[in-house]
Amino acid sequence: MACLLETPIRMSVLSEVTASSRHYVDRLFDPDPQKVLQGVIDMKNAVIGNNKQKANLIVLGAVPRLLYLLQQETSSTELKTECAVVLGSLAMGTENNVKSLLDCHIIPALLQGLLSPDLKFIEACLRCLRTIFTSPVTPEELLYTDATVIPHLMALLSRSRYTQEYICQIFSHCCKGPDHQTILFNHGAVQNIAHLLTSVSYKVRMQALKCFSVLAFENPQVSMTLVNVLVDGELLPQIFVKMLQRDKPIEMQLTSAKCLTYMCRAGAIRTDDNCIVLKLDHDLKHAHELRQAAFKLYASLGANDEDIRKKIIETENMMDRIVTGLSESSVKVRLAAVRCLHSLSRSVQQLRTSFQDHAVWKPLMKVLQNAPDEILVVASSMLCNLLLEFSPSKEPILESGAVELLCGLTQSENPALRVNGIWALMNMAFQAEQKIKADILRSLSTEQLFRLLSDSDLNVLMKTLGLLRNLLSTRPHIDKIMSTHGKQIMQAVTLILEGEHSIEVKEQTLCILANIADGTTAKELIMTNDDILQKIKYYMGHSHVKLQLAAMFCISNLVWNDEEGSQERQDKLRDMGIVDILHKLSQSPDSNLCDKAKTALQQYLA
Repeated sequence: MACLLETPIRMSVLSEVTASSRHYVDRLFDPDPQKVLQGVIDMKNAVIGNNKQKANLIVLGAVPRLLYLLQQETSSTELKTECAVVLGSLAMGTENNVKSLLDCHIIPALLQGLLSPDLKFIEACLRCLRTIFTSPVTPEELLYTDATVIPHLMALLSRSRYTQEYICQIFSHCCKGPDHQTILFNHGAVQNIAHLLTSVSYKVRMQALKCFSVLAFENPQVSMTLVNVLVDGELLPQIFVKMLQRDKPIEMQLTSAKCLTYMCRAGAIRTDDNCIVLKLDHDLKHAHELRQAAFKLYASLGANDEDIRKKIIETENMMDRIVTGLSESSVKVRLAAVRCLHSLSRSVQQLRTSFQDHAVWKPLMKVLQNAPDEILVVASSMLCNLLLEFSPSKEPILESGAVELLCGLTQSENPALRVNGIWALMNMAFQAEQKIKADILRSLSTEQLFRLLSDSDLNVLMKTLGLLRNLLSTRPHIDKIMSTHGKQIMQAVTLILEGEHSIEVKEQTLCILANIADGTTAKELIMTNDDILQKIKYYMGHSHVKLQLAAMFCISNLVWNDEEGSQERQDKLRDMGIVDILHKLSQSPDSNLCDKAKTALQQYLA
């Protein structure tokens, strides 16, 4: 029975909505013009932000009546304006709404409205036209059907900042190829829009800039003209360069960069010299400024967005330009190019593909040979990414002498360079062959390793511990390294565990001990060192779970019963009271710690 009641309830709600919407449409036919006006105003308020109401009114035939009222000579200007506003609101709904408006021939009606002397009505018509033409379902050719439309729109540009904003937006969306560019250019688009770049309104400046980007795209005629256009005593390219400055919104920087790029491609601006020429030497100063600004912009855009990084890299010749920037004579351009590549190197996909295709590591290694610290910091940080395990560039970088270069960086007075040097070595050592690990230890030297382990910079210390962990992995490697450097490494471990260090530092140090304990012969360096064993015991009972777990890894590796000498190691650790601690930890509320303790206890029972 409950199910049967649902249908009439839904019908009732639907009929109420339809009746409400019908009421708005019916008022449009009232013989009293004042009531019609009020009906249109009420309709305007009803459809704001209400797509359902918009759809209902379109279905009920509101659009033809609104267009009729908009075109009637007897309609007051206020009524015509309100009709245009409502139509614009309907167009802001779904794409289906726009299709319905187009089917009712709204564009010719609105274009006719632009002939009115009333500015408010013109602005309302333009606002509606802007909304319709920026919809993907609207054919841009509709703007060019009547040859009188473009010149009239050009004339309206001077009326107000709103006419400027809307018309420029219409042009930028409806200029889709050389034919459209030619029409707009021949009707004075460059001259009429240029002065809008200095408007007090950001929206006007932005829409004017977008117009120039679509006009100049692959169009030498427009590009050559833009070079010589003066706006308030400044050449147009100068204005574009100013719009590239860091204090400008990203959208403005990107669009102005597009304009200048298109002009460069067309040969209107030369960038192969120290300055941008063609009567601009004294104005634009150096081409370096342009390239530097562009690289900075792309670095900023690609910093945190994988999709944007992909778009930048897929832009034709973009990687070649950035790589070329690494060898620029200007330090600022080189720095900006390195920053740009560093930003793009955050992408795993690009490290595997584009960075390898363009052999980015080659010019980067040259940059690292002799550059100011500000460039070295960014370049070495980028090298850390190129040395990640999955990067195809890792092997050729190793073969090019990177180990000595990076070990040299660890001796820098600049903490950032020390961090990057040791970080890159850490990445290099990850799952590396024994030869590479040996090269690192030989080039770095035990003395330098000790200095880094006592570095006042926490980041340097943590990355050095990370390097040690990566070096001490894989049993044969662990045993080999500990056979030659064991005494010094154990001294370093002892000093850190006894010192005033953070939980994170001591956790890393205990993990190094756990790796040593995993060696076949190396574990004896722990078993014969009572001081170290007592420290492991101490951290098993520490208040911080991270340290307890790290200490547990050490014990587990030492007591594993299927390895030679396990019985003797188990007996010694039992005599130290380790088994009693394991029993306590097996009751720990922390599941990881509890499981590790139980696993270790099982080795005693096996």
